[in-house]
Amino acid sequence: MLPIVLLSIAGLCGAGLAALVAGRSDRVALAVGTAGSALACAFGVFASLKALVVGEQRSLRTVWPLPVGELHVALDALSSFFLLCVFLVSGLAAVYGGGYLRSSIGKRRLAPALFFFNLMVASMAVVSIARDGILFLVAWEIMSVTSYLLVTFESEREETRRAGMTYLIASQLGVVFLFVLFGLLSQHAGGTYDFDVLGAGGAAGLANVCFLLALVGFGTKAGFWPLHVWLPDAHPAAPSHVSALMSGVMIKMGIYGLLRTLGFLGRPQAWWGAALIGIGALSGLVGILNALAQRDLKRRLAYSSVENVGIIALGIGLGLLGLSQRSASVAFLGFAGALLHVLNHGLFKGLLFEAAGSVLRGTGTRDIDELGGLSRRLPVTAVTFLVGSIAICGLPPLNGFVSEWLLYIGAFRGGATLATGWAVWALAAVPALALVGGLAAMCFVSAFGGVFLGQARTEAASRAYEANGAMQAPMVAGALLCVAIGLWPTGVVRMVEPAVTLLAGTPGAVPYAGPLLAITRVAVVLLALVVLLGLLRQVLLRGREVSRAATWGCGYAQPSPRMQYTAASFAQPILALFAPVIHSRIEQQGPDGYFPVKAHYKERLGDVAGERILLPATRRVVRALSRLHAIQQGRLQVYLVYIAATLVALLIWQLAGMGR
Repeated sequence: MLPIVLLSIAGLCGAGLAALVAGRSDRVALAVGTAGSALACAFGVFASLKALVVGEQRSLRTVWPLPVGELHVALDALSSFFLLCVFLVSGLAAVYGGGYLRSSIGKRRLAPALFFFNLMVASMAVVSIARDGILFLVAWEIMSVTSYLLVTFESEREETRRAGMTYLIASQLGVVFLFVLFGLLSQHAGGTYDFDVLGAGGAAGLANVCFLLALVGFGTKAGFWPLHVWLPDAHPAAPSHVSALMSGVMIKMGIYGLLRTLGFLGRPQAWWGAALIGIGALSGLVGILNALAQRDLKRRLAYSSVENVGIIALGIGLGLLGLSQRSASVAFLGFAGALLHVLNHGLFKGLLFEAAGSVLRGTGTRDIDELGGLSRRLPVTAVTFLVGSIAICGLPPLNGFVSEWLLYIGAFRGGATLATGWAVWALAAVPALALVGGLAAMCFVSAFGGVFLGQARTEAASRAYEANGAMQAPMVAGALLCVAIGLWPTGVVRMVEPAVTLLAGTPGAVPYAGPLLAITRVAVVLLALVVLLGLLRQVLLRGREVSRAATWGCGYAQPSPRMQYTAASFAQPILALFAPVIHSRIEQQGPDGYFPVKAHYKERLGDVAGERILLPATRRVVRALSRLHAIQQGRLQVYLVYIAATLVALLIWQLAGMGR
């Protein structure tokens, strides 16, 4: 299957180049780029799924004309699983983008955006199969640069340019840690960057340092708190199909990189698992609280990605705890829950961003408090958004429930079998998951109710129109996949099992086949009840006149849409308890007197990680570096001396190394 994967990557690049060649006509470029991307991703899904099922392990090495590294690619279970996620979500996003970008025909050139989209998908696929550190970093940088260019698609807006620059800076800071990581691993391996040779086994100090470097370098891309500050700005700024791609799979490349690096470090230490559980719990809690506070629909979904990446980190932490304490069941459940949530989140978050794009296209706004009543004018979008909302809350009978159920069982099993000190860390995942799940339910009840229920709050909402067929098809497909995984968890867990076995070292899905079958039965019963209630409603209303009227308005004689609950008012009781966490600032002047003339309320939401941690730290670093201005003389002769001194120092260092 590796040749088909390589053919898919080549097809993506070829389709992108073809779109550039046809760039004089936006319609032709859009058709060529979209069709080529969808076809290449379809082949990629087939190849990666088959490789995952049959357990194919195959590699390919060729020499390339560079002083370091080699063109070494390979397929194993972990690569096949992440390739499946990349090609599946990217294919749906490509088809959606073909419909989403129609409104931009004639307004801006589409060929570059199509080229960068395809190149970004191809680079993520190369990251998944790279088996050489230099090739991995080259593909990683291509992924970062192309995603930056896609984020800044609407570069005429100042907020888009600012979001793009924030993302680019964060990406480059993260990759610095990766350069150091691979440099240390290469030095320990005798100068090679070959993944088959890299390792830090037997060197506990080096393994700890490499783990921390990987945690920061890959955690920046994944969006771990507090390294997530680029994410809430970049996702809303990007076109919606790009937001679906970035949140659905690009941030998961950080998860893949972390998991792949863990394979180089030998037997994990228990504190690694505890650290990831702590980071996961913090990311989940802070992410969902910030999501709950947002009025911007896409920004709310972006913060929700921080929460879900935190859930994945929790699972990896449980897996590492199980490995370190030789508990095969805890390791299997932790890694299985984490990997399955990678796939699940890619599906339902891609679906939700696509539905948000449909709302934006149909109304012209992302502000939840300016929407309302859209379920009647956007029925397909409303149903698919509802499916995604139920899935992301981890409720049965959809896919989000399955992965979170595995994590709950893994946490309880860890509490029962691990040593006391580490059992506490495993059990800490239980209240973290429960609290995050409850807040997520509140967040998406608020989002769905504010956008699709009630009355239209503005003229734009009252005139909304449904998405075109090319946008609807991927949303329906994503919703059906969320339902399918929820109905057949046994098959999906067995599909993930080879990758989990690679990470955990011991297969362990068979003992949990019974409970997974019970989940299927419950899911079928729930869906059957929903269908039966719907049919019963149709029967009871047959032949009767059905009228529409506003709900009871608390006795007001003339209720208006302004009297409805807003997203902010719905969340206020909870957010008031966590005001320091979400960095909320309120300016208000309440009504005064019997006949108040004016009242004022303004709430500004910040990000505690950015405004209280990262920005102050950045200012200190800038002040410290400003002292180096003395060496910037502005004279060419001085710079030549610097270059010569550097070359002499490198020569001496190299000769000293040869002498040893």
